[in-house]
Amino acid sequence: VQLQASGGGSVQAGDSLRLSCTASGGIVNNYFTGWFRQAPGKEREFVSTIRWSGTTPYYANSVKGRFTISKDNAKNTVYLQMNSLKPEDTAVYYCAAGRAILSTSSLSSAYNYWGQGTLVTVSS
Repeated sequence: VQLQASGGGSVQAGDSLRLSCTASGGIVNNYFTGWFRQAPGKEREFVSTIRWSGTTPYYANSVKGRFTISKDNAKNTVYLQMNSLKPEDTAVYYCAAGRAILSTSSLSSAYNYWGQGTLVTVSS
């Protein structure tokens, strides 16, 4: 599986962005597909995930209510709609897919495949 992320950019606080991640090679139904981010000088952190065959999204508390994960199985694409962006959302965002289980789906180590990252910069 190869993942290609896009949609990052530079925005002002309060603006919105939508990230896309397209998979080639096929995603197995029981995979989780999600987003992580890494800010300068910080560790990679979980943002959101969803099971490829499911509908229930999971979010980090820091983005809950502002970010929405969705997917289009026919297009092999997962999206991250980011609203009300804050300067602290500035990071490289990575999409990921893998054989995670629910209890480990917020851990980067549970994901087998990673996209190249897309930079989101939010200025105040």
